Amino acid sequence: MVFGTFTTQEALDAAYDVENSVPDFMVYARQYVASSENTRKDLPCALGVKYGPTVEEYVDIFPASQPGAPVHIFIHGGYWRMLSAREFSFIAQGFAPVGATTVIANYALCPHVSIGEISRQMRAMVAWCARNIHRYNGDGENITVSGHSAGGHLAAMCALTDWPGEYGLPANTVRAFVPISGLFDLEPISHISYMRDDLRINARDIAESSPQTLIRHCPSRMLITYGSDEPSEFSRHSEEFRQAWDEAGNWSTYFPQMGRNHFNAITDLGNPDTQLTRAVLALMDHTPVAPSTMRSRRARTWSVAARRPRSRIARRLFPGGTR
Repeated sequence: MVFGTFTTQEALDAAYDVENSVPDFMVYARQYVASSENTRKDLPCALGVKYGPTVEEYVDIFPASQPGAPVHIFIHGGYWRMLSAREFSFIAQGFAPVGATTVIANYALCPHVSIGEISRQMRAMVAWCARNIHRYNGDGENITVSGHSAGGHLAAMCALTDWPGEYGLPANTVRAFVPISGLFDLEPISHISYMRDDLRINARDIAESSPQTLIRHCPSRMLITYGSDEPSEFSRHSEEFRQAWDEAGNWSTYFPQMGRNHFNAITDLGNPDTQLTRAVLALMDHTPVAPSTMRSRRARTWSVAARRPRSRIARRLFPGGTR
């Protein structure tokens, strides 16, 4: 017995091999990169804004056009070991044009840091936003956080943060969380052969960084979603987490995504007219305003730090250079 119902290493490895769960993963990778490049051209943005002391601790911010706007934070996936904020700028197209400041979070990757350190970075990032997002027209008291795949795990770790005890912030610092195709139990991940060298998950990581076993009462709301065409392990993670979340007396809802796979389960967030984005906006108690007429970040000057070097996936897709 390798883990759970998986009797062979090959079966367990295949169950989490999301790239081979679709006919051509690169179709989605190209879409992420191209759409994100266009977003950075079309919307005012502040890139590489630091929330912590290390190189990878930054956010890309797409401010709403008016102050006091609700804030949506997105945490990318990539099995904690690949990708960056830059491939996910397209998420801002679903929120910034209709009056919500959008924050795309970046973090250091395994094996350079542990999953526990990445979780700490994301908590620090949320705390930074709560205190500083007003500089980018955001309301630090109206924050929602979504995350995809490993980012769903990180969103859940943020949901379970002791905000008053650790950061001196209100318990309801984040109004709602939206884990998309999330991973909530690190135990099976620790047994996947092609991730062991990068993730280096040990017993302490499983105990301290598995949201499934850390659930307690939380004042924030939770919208859980995943694609119907994803590998079955992803639906299992989400269903078991939601059940435990509800049993702890917390509020949750399930948003079905029929016909969606692991990679296009997030693409609707890049469009304000989709049902998924509308559901997230409803969690913010935000009525979308008319789309902004701002078309270029040059239309307004924001504090912008140096651009981060392009990620591996961006270098593969666009060797000549990306923004």
